[in-house]
Amino acid sequence: MKTKKVVVGAIAAAMLSLSVCSLMPVAAAGETVQIYPLAKQLQKVGGEFSVDVSLADIPSSGIQALDFAVTYDSSVLTITSVDAGALVTKIPQSADASASLSDLYESSINKNEGYVSLIWSTAAEDSSYWLKGDGVFCTIKGTVSSSAKNGTTTPLSIKPIDRETYSGSKKVNGTIGCGYESNGKPVKLEVKTIDGEVSIGEPATQPTIVRGDANCDGVVELADAILIMQSLANPDKYGVGGKADKPMTDQGKLNGDVDDDVTGLTANDALKIQRYLLHIIAEL
Repeated sequence: MKTKKVVVGAIAAAMLSLSVCSLMPVAAAGETVQIYPLAKQLQKVGGEFSVDVSLADIPSSGIQALDFAVTYDSSVLTITSVDAGALVTKIPQSADASASLSDLYESSINKNEGYVSLIWSTAAEDSSYWLKGDGVFCTIKGTVSSSAKNGTTTPLSIKPIDRETYSGSKKVNGTIGCGYESNGKPVKLEVKTIDGEVSIGEPATQPTIVRGDANCDGVVELADAILIMQSLANPDKYGVGGKADKPMTDQGKLNGDVDDDVTGLTANDALKIQRYLLHIIAEL
């Protein structure tokens, strides 16, 4: 895959010196930038998803140039947009005189090969206009295929952009470009990546609890208190999975647990239901 971005003027010089230069850049000792998508997203088949890709542990020097790719399975996901995040949008374009030739932030979606190319760079020498602090670099939005299978996961992986190290080098780039220029020399920052994923399926629904309705017939009555006592006294017959025609169920256990002082069914739950039926207490 080849990035379609055309870098011009001073921005080209910045990018080439930092990430794709034939000269060996200086490594910034002990300074590692993290790039990571939101770790895990659960989306239903045919649904829309939104994933933030964030940067963390940016050193105080800041980042003057950054380029990387996010790969995905294009048979499962369709990327519809890649919007700049707050970490990027807070930096004014006007800080870079060459920004009129090329935006500081650019993205390119290759739907056929399943990757997004992302580049941010500035020729501004004032580091206050560089990427600094932790935050969202971009937000990737898209849809899950209607033919995707429930219960599966598909990765969102952070990778180097697959291109020549620089135009005409005939060498394949193998690293994420991240760094800045100091005293005329490129300083390359180490990058640690954490991949994310989109899990496909329906979100788990929480059971609706009808307090006191231990036998799940839709009515709170004396039979509920009796079933609780029976399930405690003879669990083999009346407990969950018991031999009785209508034993306690998992939902019934949730409904019948009305004593807020103790978790799980006890005789106090049956007593509280009886007190409610006798109008001694107003609610369960």
